[in-house]
Amino acid sequence: MHAVEKKVRAFVRVKPTAQFAQDVIKFGPDNKSIDIYIKKDAKKGVVNNKQTDWSFKLDGVLHNTSQELMYETVAKKLVSEALIGYNGTIMCYGQTGAGKTYTMTGATAEYRHRGIIPRAVQQVFKAIARAVDSFITVRISYLEIYNETLCDLLSTMTGSGASDVQMAIVDCPQGVYVKGLSIHPVSDEEDALNLLFEGETNRVIAEHTLNKNSSRSHCIFTIYIESRFRVLSDVRCINSKINLIDLAGSERLSKTGSEGRVLKEAAYINKSLSFLEQIIIALADPKREHIPFRQSKLTHVLKDSLGGKCNTVLVANICGEALHVEETLSSLRFATRMKWITTEPVINVTYDSEGTVKALEKEISLLKQELAMHDSLVNRSLVTYDPLTDVQLAEIKSQIHKYLQGTIDEIEVSSFLSRKGLIFCFHPILFQGRNEVETRLRSKYVLIDKNDFATIAAAQKVMAVLNFSALQSELRNTGVMRECTEQRCTHLQSSIPVS
Repeated sequence: MHAVEKKVRAFVRVKPTAQFAQDVIKFGPDNKSIDIYIKKDAKKGVVNNKQTDWSFKLDGVLHNTSQELMYETVAKKLVSEALIGYNGTIMCYGQTGAGKTYTMTGATAEYRHRGIIPRAVQQVFKAIARAVDSFITVRISYLEIYNETLCDLLSTMTGSGASDVQMAIVDCPQGVYVKGLSIHPVSDEEDALNLLFEGETNRVIAEHTLNKNSSRSHCIFTIYIESRFRVLSDVRCINSKINLIDLAGSERLSKTGSEGRVLKEAAYINKSLSFLEQIIIALADPKREHIPFRQSKLTHVLKDSLGGKCNTVLVANICGEALHVEETLSSLRFATRMKWITTEPVINVTYDSEGTVKALEKEISLLKQELAMHDSLVNRSLVTYDPLTDVQLAEIKSQIHKYLQGTIDEIEVSSFLSRKGLIFCFHPILFQGRNEVETRLRSKYVLIDKNDFATIAAAQKVMAVLNFSALQSELRNTGVMRECTEQRCTHLQSSIPVS
């Protein structure tokens, strides 16, 4: 299937705050551009060439936006395309405390504050309820990457010993998957949300100056969708997945005041996000041949989402306060670089070989029944469409021999299978007759390859000698040679002079 290149879509969501820096952050009238202005520092002197203004063009700026409008703008189309077979990825990126987890998961206090994940689950199951020509199954997984270690947030749902399974990222022709990650079938929206809440309780969080519940890990909630069609002859299977990624927040240690374990976590987070940014820069460079996806667990897991056949959307979460303008600039630069990346989404279609065989066998059975009904209506009840038996094949061979000997004038053919059996039986008889003729000819004659010119020339010489000898013998037998001899003697006698 031909893939069409698509750009990664990038949106910016501004966290509401009472101290919004209106003189620093300005939005364009089209809600797709954002400008940053920073006053020059008078302490650095009159000559100061440091840049003071920036302008960023994105797919949308979400400011004072509800969760519902945010989902409609960012995720609804991607989820709809996942239902027809396209893989999709939505990432929330930004500094710590900028609202990434709220955007992705939402708040449980009020129903209208639900985030992308619960709304995507709801959209998927609403589509399943409307489907009439397909059978759709949904499965869920929840992966955490904490300090470069893979963790299954739903391991407690699989029974004892599940947490001891060694997990690893594996590359295969179908894409990247995590070996050992538990994947759970769900029958309705409630089952899926229960798994989401179970995973949320197992996430690693910590408190620091900027955020009381700071996520200390990258989390990937994945919805796997499999569609099988109800039509008997259609054995297609469409598989897709939606990766919903809540990245841990980047942070300046001078602002968060992190110490001990939290400091170590921050170092891992910033390092993995730095590798992610390097991947983005490499993907955007058309001259770059090698993309180092294996630099970190996060970039390796995102290999398909960033450089593969997937619809990808980024939500850059920023704070609107002047205090965090440097982090805001960093997030906006990252979002702009993401827009340089192109992917080639394709529908993931597979064909079930076992299902194909079963469907064809059932179709053949129905066709036989239909033919039998048609034959009974036209008084052809003796026709069978089952494979020919050994007795039937022996009868066909007998008729062929009688036909070749002239005993019968024609061979009866009652069905397509009889015609096929006739050809099957006639073929070896034909070759047997040809071999017998060749054997008889070889017993009487010496056969020479027509392309063996040396042997042909030698045979022609031998034939010439044999033909001459035969001619002499024939002349002697008819008296021609004797007459010629007498004439020659008479001629010689008349030519002798008389003395």
